[in-house]
Amino acid sequence: MTKKKKNPVWAFFASVKLALFLLFILAGTSIIGTIIPQNKPVGFYVQQYGQSLADLMQTLGIPDMYNSWWFLSLLGIFSLNLIVCSLERIPNVIRIVRKDNLTTKPERLHKMGLHKTVPLSGSPAAAEQQVADYLARKGWKSDSREQENGTMFFSQKGAWTRFGVYIVHTSILVILLGAVIGSSTVAKKILHKPDFAFKGSIMIPESRETDSIFSFQTGKKIDLGFSVRCNYFTIEYYNNGMPKTYLSKITILEDGKPVPLKDGKTVHFLEVNTPLTYKGITFYQSSYQPYSDFLVTLVDKTSGKEQTSIISAGKQVTADDGKISFGIINQEKRGEAVQRVKVWFSDQQAAPATFWLNNDQEAVVKRPSGDYNLHIKQLYATGLQVTKDPGVWWVYTGCGLMLFGLFVAFFTSHRKIWAHVYKEGKKSKVIFAGSANKNKVGFEKTFTALADGFKETK
Repeated sequence: MTKKKKNPVWAFFASVKLALFLLFILAGTSIIGTIIPQNKPVGFYVQQYGQSLADLMQTLGIPDMYNSWWFLSLLGIFSLNLIVCSLERIPNVIRIVRKDNLTTKPERLHKMGLHKTVPLSGSPAAAEQQVADYLARKGWKSDSREQENGTMFFSQKGAWTRFGVYIVHTSILVILLGAVIGSSTVAKKILHKPDFAFKGSIMIPESRETDSIFSFQTGKKIDLGFSVRCNYFTIEYYNNGMPKTYLSKITILEDGKPVPLKDGKTVHFLEVNTPLTYKGITFYQSSYQPYSDFLVTLVDKTSGKEQTSIISAGKQVTADDGKISFGIINQEKRGEAVQRVKVWFSDQQAAPATFWLNNDQEAVVKRPSGDYNLHIKQLYATGLQVTKDPGVWWVYTGCGLMLFGLFVAFFTSHRKIWAHVYKEGKKSKVIFAGSANKNKVGFEKTFTALADGFKETK
């Protein structure tokens, strides 16, 4: 009988060679996406790679490679390949698992690599009961069937472990599904909902707030549905002037009111590798921008009135009550960071005072009109990378499923035990035989202990 010829399209996608080829291509392109910085402004690629190469990269979607049409297409083909490969091979696994092993011929047991024959002194009926009780006592729940030359017992463990590799296949599909769900390209071009999944950034100056960000992919504004305020930004430098660490104090606002976070506080310290997530949107501390302006806080200690304002160097500023005037007339810098400033301060009741004040420190200014707390710091904007990835939990689930599948595939096995009780001459005998699809050395120890143990209880 001639074997039915497979559909060529089905055979193509069922090919393991195709899977290996796609894995190679995906790995290679992922290296490109790792080497070439992603989601940078167009001018960055022109400056780094030249106009011609930058234009080619934009055409191929390299600046946002993992959301490009061709990379998502590769993932789609790979997913289809995994599905077809699994559908092609799972029926055979099901046949193995559901096979009626009680039809195994006794002669075959003698040919197995693991087998042992034990003579019995009792009647065949007593021997059968003894074997059944022994297997049950050892944790091998068995079925039995009478054959012409005796009774066959069969027990198995871990039949389902043959599906371990397909659990891994499923986990990969779940991870890829999560990647597609979290793709800004899919959100924009297929779902037509740019705010469903996105990646973007925003610069927020200290004391300012915003309710939108700018998309990496399109540069267009995306509304957040709430506001984010930068209360404070600080940065530490190495002795050579290079940035050491920096953090922001962030507050989430709903209808203009601060929102308590998980710890009940309304201020979150946002550092590198310490993100903030709110309503599925995650904020990462990614950059900063120094300004030539200064953030000034003036407190009248007599009345308790506080005023915060942003001022430029070299300009006179008058407080809201009109009594106090001040300004920054000089400054000392180290690189981009202001070390200290020289302040001019007047209450119009005596000669103006001038003094130096270290950056981000407070001074008490005593004047005829009263005492004042003055705090001056260089103004910074915190640079936040903002992502909304509704597929992230699918990815986490897929990773957990993959770990489980790999454990099943590599560290568990399908183990089978046969026991045939038969009569030879006037005596009864039982032959034990066993096999395992993996960890054969470990199973050999289990089988030997089982067969020898029965001999001891005979």
